[in-house]
Amino acid sequence: MSRKRLSLLAGITLASAVLVPAAAFGGAQAATTHTVTLKEFRFHPGTLTIRRGEKVTWLWRDQTEHNVTFHSSHSRTQESGSYTIRFTHSGTFNYRCTIHAEEGMRGKIVVH
Repeated sequence: MSRKRLSLLAGITLASAVLVPAAAFGGAQAATTHTVTLKEFRFHPGTLTIRRGEKVTWLWRDQTEHNVTFHSSHSRTQESGSYTIRFTHSGTFNYRCTIHAEEGMRGKIVVH
Protein backbone atom coordinates (compact mmCIF):
# COMPACT_ATOMS: atom_id res chain seq x y z
CA MET A 1 0.00 0.00 0.00
CA SER A 2 1.34 3.43 -0.87
CA ARG A 3 2.10 6.05 1.77
CA LYS A 4 -0.70 8.28 0.43
CA ARG A 5 -3.29 5.54 0.77
CA LEU A 6 -2.02 4.56 4.20
CA SER A 7 -2.20 8.20 5.39
CA LEU A 8 -5.69 8.59 3.95
CA LEU A 9 -6.89 5.37 5.56
CA ALA A 10 -5.41 6.38 8.93
CA GLY A 11 -7.13 9.79 8.69
CA ILE A 12 -10.53 8.24 7.89
CA THR A 13 -10.16 5.73 10.73
CA LEU A 14 -9.27 8.48 13.20
CA ALA A 15 -12.15 10.70 12.07
CA SER A 16 -14.66 7.85 12.42
CA ALA A 17 -13.38 6.99 15.89
CA VAL A 18 -14.12 10.56 16.99
CA LEU A 19 -17.30 11.41 15.05
CA VAL A 20 -19.33 8.19 15.31
CA PRO A 21 -19.50 8.07 19.15
CA ALA A 22 -20.41 11.78 19.31
CA ALA A 23 -23.27 11.28 16.86
CA ALA A 24 -24.49 8.12 18.59
CA PHE A 25 -24.74 9.78 21.99
CA GLY A 26 -25.99 13.16 20.80
CA GLY A 27 -22.85 15.03 21.82
CA ALA A 28 -22.26 16.53 25.24
CA GLN A 29 -25.46 18.47 25.87
CA ALA A 30 -26.23 19.75 29.34
CA ALA A 31 -29.75 19.36 30.72
CA THR A 32 -31.83 22.51 30.61
CA THR A 33 -32.38 24.13 34.01
CA HIS A 34 -35.48 26.26 34.65
CA THR A 35 -35.80 28.74 37.51
CA VAL A 36 -38.65 29.36 39.95
CA THR A 37 -38.28 32.34 42.27
CA LEU A 38 -39.70 32.44 45.81
CA LYS A 39 -40.69 36.03 46.45
CA GLU A 40 -43.54 37.93 48.13
CA PHE A 41 -45.16 34.70 49.37
CA ARG A 42 -45.47 33.29 45.83
CA PHE A 43 -43.65 30.96 43.45
CA HIS A 44 -42.84 32.75 40.18
CA PRO A 45 -43.95 31.26 37.81
CA GLY A 46 -46.74 29.41 39.61
CA THR A 47 -46.95 26.75 36.90
CA LEU A 48 -43.95 25.64 34.88
CA THR A 49 -44.01 23.19 31.95
CA ILE A 50 -40.79 21.30 31.19
CA ARG A 51 -39.54 18.18 29.41
CA ARG A 52 -38.59 14.94 31.13
CA GLY A 53 -34.91 15.00 32.19
CA GLU A 54 -34.79 18.77 32.73
CA LYS A 55 -34.03 20.45 36.05
CA VAL A 56 -35.83 23.08 38.09
CA THR A 57 -33.99 25.32 40.54
CA TRP A 58 -35.94 27.28 43.15
CA LEU A 59 -34.25 30.54 44.22
CA TRP A 60 -35.09 32.29 47.48
CA ARG A 61 -35.42 36.05 46.82
CA ASP A 62 -36.86 37.54 50.00
CA GLN A 63 -35.87 37.46 53.63
CA THR A 64 -38.71 35.21 54.79
CA GLU A 65 -38.32 31.51 55.55
CA HIS A 66 -39.88 29.24 52.93
CA ASN A 67 -39.57 25.65 51.77
CA VAL A 68 -40.46 23.67 48.67
CA THR A 69 -42.46 20.57 49.61
CA PHE A 70 -43.69 17.82 47.29
CA HIS A 71 -45.63 14.77 48.38
CA SER A 72 -42.45 12.69 48.70
CA SER A 73 -39.58 15.18 48.99
CA HIS A 74 -38.81 18.64 50.28
CA SER A 75 -36.16 21.30 50.66
CA ARG A 76 -34.98 22.51 54.01
CA THR A 77 -36.63 25.65 55.35
CA GLN A 78 -34.38 28.58 54.48
CA GLU A 79 -34.32 32.34 53.89
CA SER A 80 -31.85 32.29 51.00
CA GLY A 81 -30.13 29.87 48.68
CA SER A 82 -31.46 27.39 46.15
CA TYR A 83 -32.90 23.92 45.72
CA THR A 84 -32.68 21.86 42.49
CA ILE A 85 -34.50 18.75 41.27
CA ARG A 86 -34.17 16.84 37.98
CA PHE A 87 -37.57 15.54 36.81
CA THR A 88 -37.17 12.07 35.27
CA HIS A 89 -40.86 11.09 34.99
CA SER A 90 -43.75 12.67 33.10
CA GLY A 91 -46.68 13.99 35.10
CA THR A 92 -47.99 16.91 37.10
CA PHE A 93 -46.17 17.63 40.35
CA ASN A 94 -47.87 19.96 42.83
CA TYR A 95 -45.78 21.54 45.56
CA ARG A 96 -46.13 24.15 48.29
CA CYS A 97 -44.40 26.06 51.02
CA THR A 98 -45.75 24.35 54.14
CA ILE A 99 -45.33 27.57 56.12
CA HIS A 100 -47.36 29.76 53.72
CA ALA A 101 -49.62 27.32 51.83
CA GLU A 102 -52.72 28.82 53.48
CA GLU A 103 -51.72 32.19 51.97
CA GLY A 104 -51.65 30.56 48.52
CA MET A 105 -47.96 29.72 48.22
CA ARG A 106 -48.39 26.73 45.92
CA GLY A 107 -46.91 25.76 42.58
CA LYS A 108 -47.02 23.13 39.87
CA ILE A 109 -44.47 21.50 37.57
CA VAL A 110 -45.88 19.82 34.45
CA VAL A 111 -43.42 17.38 32.87
CA HIS A 112 -43.88 16.11 29.27
